[in-house]
Amino acid sequence: MAKTQAQRVGWELYRSFLGVLQQGSLSGAARALGVTQPTVGRHVAALEQALGQTLFTRSQTGLLPTEAALALRGYAEAMDSTAAALERAASGQGQGVQGTVRVTASEIVGVEVLPPILARLGAAHPALRIELVLSNQLQDLLQREADIAVRMTAPQQTQLLARRIGAIELGLHAHRDYLAGRPVPTRLADLADHALIGFDRPTPFIRSAGKALPGLLEREAFALRSDSDLAQLALLRAGAGIGICQVALARRDPALQHLLARQFSLPLETWVTMHEDLRHSPRCRVTFDALVEGLTGYLGEA
Repeated sequence: MAKTQAQRVGWELYRSFLGVLQQGSLSGAARALGVTQPTVGRHVAALEQALGQTLFTRSQTGLLPTEAALALRGYAEAMDSTAAALERAASGQGQGVQGTVRVTASEIVGVEVLPPILARLGAAHPALRIELVLSNQLQDLLQREADIAVRMTAPQQTQLLARRIGAIELGLHAHRDYLAGRPVPTRLADLADHALIGFDRPTPFIRSAGKALPGLLEREAFALRSDSDLAQLALLRAGAGIGICQVALARRDPALQHLLARQFSLPLETWVTMHEDLRHSPRCRVTFDALVEGLTGYLGEA
């Protein structure tokens, strides 16, 4: 028999369950959620009883999720995202632009490009709160993991409102300290004589780019490897070798020299997207417009 509304499991039980999944222990979940450890323990026990399933087993390293717990994880994460979106929507009710907007962007864009854009936005709307999520993984706007996303790929879902900004050009660069005393490459083949900075594990974008540039974007060609774009940029700025950088970003630093511009250029299509249901939200609308304007100006620097 289906559970009545009164018999349904409360969200707080799933919230504690997800906290234990993410933290690996009752104490860690309690700290993350701001409740006591006994409270988390009671919630997990109550959820196990309600579902008739064992969700965790004890081990020397903490609590290990059972297959039943892992099967529930995606649903609990979706509930958590929806609850957070509900809170953001509630915070935006009232007169004027106010409340919280969750923006997601890649590491480089989030650290190097968006801060001045968001600073101007905050100055114009003091009651606006911005949550900036840095991730090279696509956050699901349909599941409300974020309100607005700056994406380097065209959105596929029809429920998303999207604005194409243009193509951010990627090019090969090196710090002048690295090039001092070394021959400047004039052909792609010359890169074999240099220390290259690149990835450790390939992504779909890298695989696609590698097809057009066989032999150049291969893991074994890199003397320094990292899957963090920020780490690669830091290595480039430190003079560790030759790496790929956004052309507009490199032009802000006179010490970075653009190499082989005619032989090597990768376009990175850039979009600002949000769920169409948020188009009438003042907080999301002004944030969306500010991102479009700011990123358009950034592309103009190239």
